[in-house]
Amino acid sequence: MERKSITKKSLENYESFLRQEEKSQATVEKYLREIRVLSVFMKGAKISKPKILEYRERLIETYQPKTVNTKLSAINSYLEFSGLSSCVVKLLKIQRQAFVDEEKELTEEEYRRLLEVAKKRPNLRLYYVILTICGTGIRVSELKFITVDALKSGKVQIHLKGKDRTILLPQKLRGKLNQYVSIQSIRKGPVFQTRSGKPLDRSNICHEMKQICEEAKVDREKVFPHNLRHLFARCFYAVEKNLALLADILGHSSIETTRIYVAEGVRTHERILKKMRLIV
Repeated sequence: MERKSITKKSLENYESFLRQEEKSQATVEKYLREIRVLSVFMKGAKISKPKILEYRERLIETYQPKTVNTKLSAINSYLEFSGLSSCVVKLLKIQRQAFVDEEKELTEEEYRRLLEVAKKRPNLRLYYVILTICGTGIRVSELKFITVDALKSGKVQIHLKGKDRTILLPQKLRGKLNQYVSIQSIRKGPVFQTRSGKPLDRSNICHEMKQICEEAKVDREKVFPHNLRHLFARCFYAVEKNLALLADILGHSSIETTRIYVAEGVRTHERILKKMRLIV
């Protein structure tokens, strides 16, 4: 096997490969960023299994296991692409948590406070964005599939990461969004768009959400689009204890990912332990 080093040309080729695989823009940028960091560590040296293992140990010293695995996944992808399968390293084994840190999760009460504040703003777009993400469980990158045509049919066809799924728009949400597009004179394309008609950018949504945190009295660290998706998952599972159905709605390839979304909070876990009355 020919040993290779990371070069500008190899990165360009890898980027082309990722785009051919229809990876999202965010994924492409993230993977390339991880390979560039690895390149700095390698200092022009040829790639070898011992060096990758050494790099993994460096990551373990600096990051949490989940973050380490995310970085290693990008590196392993690059190694496979480069014909260096023998240098691929194993991910860290992480035991699934029985409960989540409630300090990081958005509560229903906090969600409603955010909506109340967003509804007072002159531009109601953020209010409807928050309502739509939490009311459907979609990813922020999937907002572009909420179109005027989708409002008419009541169904949203989502094509992302090489996978297709259909989600239903609740009737009450459809009514609210129809009012919004009528007021905004949006007759075609995405419901949430810029003045030039392009779909909203993720960073703009996050920035706007952070702006209303103080008035809503919600910790900024808890306010981001993906936490709305988590709240949808927890509320859905509380009503319908069907993990497989929820995984399909959220577009998860693995039901294990969905389990993380609906894990019980620490306080709930403590109440269960207390009811067991084993500490006497």
